[in-house]
Amino acid sequence: MAADQLAVFSSKKSGRETDIRGHLHVAQRFRGESVHKVDSKGRVSIPALFRRVLEAADPDWTDGLQPNVVVVYGGANQKYLECYTVKAIEEVDAKISALPRGSKRRRALERIFNGQSLPTQTDDTGRLVLPAQLREKIGISDKAYFTASGDTFQIWAPDAFEARDADLEEFVAMEGEDFDPLTWLDDDPFGSAGE
Repeated sequence: MAADQLAVFSSKKSGRETDIRGHLHVAQRFRGESVHKVDSKGRVSIPALFRRVLEAADPDWTDGLQPNVVVVYGGANQKYLECYTVKAIEEVDAKISALPRGSKRRRALERIFNGQSLPTQTDDTGRLVLPAQLREKIGISDKAYFTASGDTFQIWAPDAFEARDADLEEFVAMEGEDFDPLTWLDDDPFGSAGE
């Protein structure tokens, strides 16, 4: 194997990756899905691998500190919570700031990503506290469904996620029985294929 083609090996246990030379790399993308219990105070454990990504994408995080996360709950039509790493929300903020000041798009995006969001941290046991208002908004009672979404993760009420997932499965099924979703990666990312 050439020196410029280092293989990366994942460790499910730590969420960290090492190359063939043993150099440590931390996963920068969320992967996986799971259901977690929510207690009466709204505390829910974040999946351990998700916590490693939050730590890696928080420039202020060091051992002994809790990673920061921004929970975007959005308007009435948003039926889930979108959780951003510090790095991911900074990218969104930079794009919003590049829009003309006072434009409707900028004001709408500022409302969603600044006004309708909750900056918070995990607690010392890796739990997130979801205020009652947010639990009620998305219909969470005793369980929360976590699903990875690249550089963010989402929290859903399990039944709402099932309905959304069925809709996505139906969308994929429209492509035909032998369809390989990887073919979408070859489509023009700026054309109509990215619906």
